Amino acid sequence: MPDPTKLEHLADRAEALIRRLESLLPAPPAPDWSAAHAYRWRRRSTALGVQAVLQPVRHLSPIRLSDLKHIDEQKQAIEQNTRQFVAGLPANNVLLTGSRGTGKSSLIKACLNAYAARGLRLIEVDKDDLVDLPDIVELVAGRPERFIVFCDDLSFEEGEPGYKALKVALDGSVAAQSDNLLIYATSNRRHLMPEYMRENLDAKHQEDGEIHPGETVEEKISLSERFGLWVSFYPFRQDDYLAIVSHWLSSFGCGEREIDAARADALRFALERGSRSGRVAWQFAKDWAGRRARKAGTVPRAAATAAPKSPRGRRRS
Repeated sequence: MPDPTKLEHLADRAEALIRRLESLLPAPPAPDWSAAHAYRWRRRSTALGVQAVLQPVRHLSPIRLSDLKHIDEQKQAIEQNTRQFVAGLPANNVLLTGSRGTGKSSLIKACLNAYAARGLRLIEVDKDDLVDLPDIVELVAGRPERFIVFCDDLSFEEGEPGYKALKVALDGSVAAQSDNLLIYATSNRRHLMPEYMRENLDAKHQEDGEIHPGETVEEKISLSERFGLWVSFYPFRQDDYLAIVSHWLSSFGCGEREIDAARADALRFALERGSRSGRVAWQFAKDWAGRRARKAGTVPRAAATAAPKSPRGRRRS
């Protein structure tokens, strides 16, 4: 049977060799900051090893702040924070939590569209790549643009390396946080990690009735509380859901009579999906408008803008 001590020694030597080889790799090319308003941080396997690069996102979601209905308080808080950040004023890292499909990610995309002309840029980072946050901070340091690092649908299991990296990036390093970068994260978990009943049993009860949470609970809360701004999202009421459906059907060129006729189908669609979220409303509107256009032999207004133009001098068939 192999000696565990020797195996551990070999693993340490192999890791040291890999680090030395990585230091010899050529630096990745500098990103073209004029290529796009949004980027994805991606790791690519090359013949020389794994390299991280910023990949431009050339086709952004066209969603606007005015498209997001019935989240006025949340929209005001996020837009105000983003406006301060773009203006060079103090602003907070943001954690958006709550029900699925209620507009958390869409709100961040809409803010990018609203403030891109003023220098706002977005870098999307997967959870597995959060260990690269120090590299991203160093990459954008000194740039005149204002950068939001966007982590969508963020949650951690115990022991994941990205958890510690995010804590350090938010407020735990000896280095000051760059003033041209903020972190916006969305999650369905308020504290970003699973919470178990057994953890409540570790709480200490004092004689006067005061309760002190256990160390496990304190550790989980310590990450989420490093976000300066918490914004919570809640399930929509039926009337709110129908209003969102109406907005999207109207954007597809449907009239009031058609929208009224679609109400029952919209409620049935939500019942089948088990949710009355903004995402479900958007999905229903696309489905209903598409079926309507197919029967009428027309193209919905929202899709017509992307239709290719006919070559000059030729008729469309």
